[in-house]
Amino acid sequence: MNHFRRILAAVITLASAVLAMATTSAFTRTLPSPDCCTSSNRVADAPVTVITAGGMPGWQITLIALGAALVAAIAAVTLDRALATRRSVSSTTA
Repeated sequence: MNHFRRILAAVITLASAVLAMATTSAFTRTLPSPDCCTSSNRVADAPVTVITAGGMPGWQITLIALGAALVAAIAAVTLDRALATRRSVSSTTA
């Protein structure tokens, strides 16, 4: 049973790490093409468009992460208590 818990903990840790990387905006950006910054491709007075719509505010991401951590902690405690009640208590009395 101890090996099962270790494997389960490793799987949960890896899954949460993958989820954390998937939700990070640094990993979702596309890289520019290699010839994007050469002088022959630049347009002299091109207008700059600032895009401010879209995405998710940081406080919402934080709330989602805290909620997921809380659910995982509750599930872990519940499973641990359920497994503890199944074990037979063996004590020797003198």
